[in-house]
Amino acid sequence: PDSAAESSSSSSSSSSSSGATDNSNSNTSSSSSAAAAAASGDSSDSAKITSTEDAVMFAPVDAVSKLIMFLVSVIDPQQVNASEQQKQQSNTNKVNLLSTFLTVAAQVLYRDMINNAKDGRFNQRPYLRLFGNLLYNLNTPDPTFDSSNPAVLAAFARVFHLLRPAVAPAFAFAWLELISHRMFMPKLLIPKLEPEQGSRHFEQLLVDALSYLQPYLRNAELTPSIRLMYKTTLRVLLVLLHDFPEFLCEYHFSLCDVIPPTCIQMRNLILSAFPHNMRLPDPFTPNLKVDLLPEIRQPPRVLSDIGRVLSNPEYTLAQRPLHKWVEEYLATRNPTSFLQELPKLLLHNSAATAQATGSRYNVPLINSLVLTVGVHGVVALHNNPRSGAQQWESPCMDVFHALVDGMDPEGRYYVLNAIANQLRYPNNHTHYFSCVLLYLFLRSKSLHVKEQITRVLLERLIVHRPHPWGLLITFIELIKNPRYEFWDLHFTRYAPEIERLFQSVARSCMPPPKSSPNNATNGNSNNNDNSNNNNNNANGVAGVGGLGGAGGSAAADAGAAGSDEQ
Repeated sequence: PDSAAESSSSSSSSSSSSGATDNSNSNTSSSSSAAAAAASGDSSDSAKITSTEDAVMFAPVDAVSKLIMFLVSVIDPQQVNASEQQKQQSNTNKVNLLSTFLTVAAQVLYRDMINNAKDGRFNQRPYLRLFGNLLYNLNTPDPTFDSSNPAVLAAFARVFHLLRPAVAPAFAFAWLELISHRMFMPKLLIPKLEPEQGSRHFEQLLVDALSYLQPYLRNAELTPSIRLMYKTTLRVLLVLLHDFPEFLCEYHFSLCDVIPPTCIQMRNLILSAFPHNMRLPDPFTPNLKVDLLPEIRQPPRVLSDIGRVLSNPEYTLAQRPLHKWVEEYLATRNPTSFLQELPKLLLHNSAATAQATGSRYNVPLINSLVLTVGVHGVVALHNNPRSGAQQWESPCMDVFHALVDGMDPEGRYYVLNAIANQLRYPNNHTHYFSCVLLYLFLRSKSLHVKEQITRVLLERLIVHRPHPWGLLITFIELIKNPRYEFWDLHFTRYAPEIERLFQSVARSCMPPPKSSPNNATNGNSNNNDNSNNNNNNANGVAGVGGLGGAGGSAAADAGAAGSDEQ
């Protein structure tokens, strides 16, 4: 990465991104991310400068970073016999001074970008070097300046949020390297920090990156620079999946909110995460009783604010907030007219907003509504256990039926996607939403609904690995259990290529009959591949998810590019 960042004279953006891409691909330890090594060292052990121009460029930057560290260290020095209150005040003064320096550097960067970005004279490398040097130099034994100090990390996170790609697009590649820096990202995500001190800051930064990519990926506008940034972001997610899966488990909701439906592999990458201390049951085990697994009764830890969008006072019905109507109906099952009005409330209020987001429907509002209703359903079943069909005669299922039956295909697709986003590792949310999806398939009288449920599941299975455990469990149950009569539906044989695709997916999800030893051997090998995929998600971007045939490869390639021809 050092040579990549300093040898390229034609494009500073490409050089910095290449450093991030190569570094994250070759190193999968907890301290390895897509960080730029070119920005992580001080002047003594930084990248080797091979030209006079680079020497002139970086020498002043290194001097400024050392001056900042010197001023921060000498201001308000702590006395040996100082009280605890005096030490705390001294630390606060130093952090405030550092935050002031960082803010001024961000302002200078923004002004430089505004003045020079149009004619291509803006160079992001000096600023990458400055912030990288500060991150590296703060990693000292002094607890005041240790980069794992929550106040210091928060100061850097605030400045990086100010410089997000939506505000400073010319700094986007260097920004990606900085937020995944080995002296920054791992320290924010260590378990000893409270969410408000660490992981929430990184959630905001990752949402900033995905939000910037969203319109390009949604419209399939994959220019070389956007494609490179997409691949780099994908590899940052891969590092998180390998080293910090709990982060993806806890913030999956807010991350999926800003990922367009066409980016199926990226969404699968997030939803495939499971805690380090959990061992996933093999989804291909014959006669696996999912409801008897001990993990299936445990609630997942979700730190995203799932009700933030639903509670927005902008969304009202009869001058009453929407979330109040939802809470009242889930508690009393009244008024019944609410279900008829609900699909209309999920549309955007203005045509301009619909055009800007690429959809007539408010997808974040749908995601918030679906998960809020589902959480209420899980709590209701826990407090009042029922058996058989009675457990599905509830206000929550009334809402799901109203959404699926009362919306057009586009809105129904977003609702089913929101349900499928909860099919993750074994927990009570995964079990509940899996049962909801299967129950909607079983009870629906519309063939279009059954076909769309199949599409939502299938399109997530024919892209590159990894595949979420709950997704596999749900699809295996759908095609194995004769009560769903899946293979009798005509859309499974609509065309020869569609029939071959379904058969290919079925072979990858179901072991073949034991009567044929050769087939059994091949099936066991295929099952082991899929099992290893779920138990070792870090190998996910390498290959296709155990699917044979040209249909699987073509769909996987489309998913890897970030746009799926559906």
